[in-house]
Amino acid sequence: MGSAVATAGSAVERKTDTFGFEWLIFSDPDIEGQVTSVHAVAAELTEQGFGAQLLAAPFRFEGGVRPVYVIYGFKRGAFGLHPNREGQTRDNAAELELKAKLEDELPIEQDLTRWLGLFDAPI
Repeated sequence: MGSAVATAGSAVERKTDTFGFEWLIFSDPDIEGQVTSVHAVAAELTEQGFGAQLLAAPFRFEGGVRPVYVIYGFKRGAFGLHPNREGQTRDNAAELELKAKLEDELPIEQDLTRWLGLFDAPI
């Protein structure tokens, strides 16, 4: 994994959440660099036999009232959206608004029940 990250140039940090899931946190001021790093590491982990254990790659965007997460689901090969909200509830109206804005740009998961809420994620 180190060679893939080093080649892409992003900083990476490993964290464990309260459920015991392992997270690799990539930091890069350039979104293209961050996406490249995530892709390179996911490809390397898949080559090493860990592909079935990859769940999601969330990308955090700020600039609005609250952060928004665009979450790539490895199992379905599509993105879900999660506008951050206080507490453990989802904001369905904001999710649908984001879906309408982004579905021409990204492969969006059409089954909204498969969208992942990121509550207490270490990102």
